[in-house]
Amino acid sequence: MDRTVSVMGQGRATAVPDTAVVRVAAVHRAASVADAFAGVASAVEAIGTEARRFTEERRIASQGLQVWPAHDNQGRQAGFETRHTIEIGCPDLPAASALLEALVAAVGDRLQVEGVTLRVSEPGPLITEAREAAYADALVRATHLAGLAGASLGPIVSVSEGGGSFEPFMEMAGGRALKADASFEPGESAVSATVTASWQLEV
Repeated sequence: MDRTVSVMGQGRATAVPDTAVVRVAAVHRAASVADAFAGVASAVEAIGTEARRFTEERRIASQGLQVWPAHDNQGRQAGFETRHTIEIGCPDLPAASALLEALVAAVGDRLQVEGVTLRVSEPGPLITEAREAAYADALVRATHLAGLAGASLGPIVSVSEGGGSFEPFMEMAGGRALKADASFEPGESAVSATVTASWQLEV
């Protein structure tokens, strides 16, 4: 019976985010549904106009439109509120910063910043690096175990990749993490990978 050793290796790779996704909403309250919609519609038009200055039109997408009765502090209905959420992909972080500043100036109090997510535009090389690190880790573990068993590694029998994962990229919610000039500190983003491998043992 062939003796084998099976191990799981883990790898991780990091990179500096170079793109951003800005998620904003146009919000307006008015006495009637029609006026609430009209207020949001003009705000959305302004958002779209500004967004097209900093990114491609295909990267500007509506994510939801809601309308509901608004109430005062005593629970009495006080008109209607409409909310239109838009997601905008920016080619780089300076563009995202400039976009937010332009939106604040153009839309004013009808603008809400729901969040900004920083991302790596080309994650492929990062995934490859994490996978290679995971295999190297598996090889080190297997070599160590083989030595403890008084053997050495023979031919590899099988190898499979487990579930890799992206560690959360930097996300800034509600504008609270924005500087006064809406600039960003990119930090690092990471991706992890796991590899399961088996080798024959040779004495």
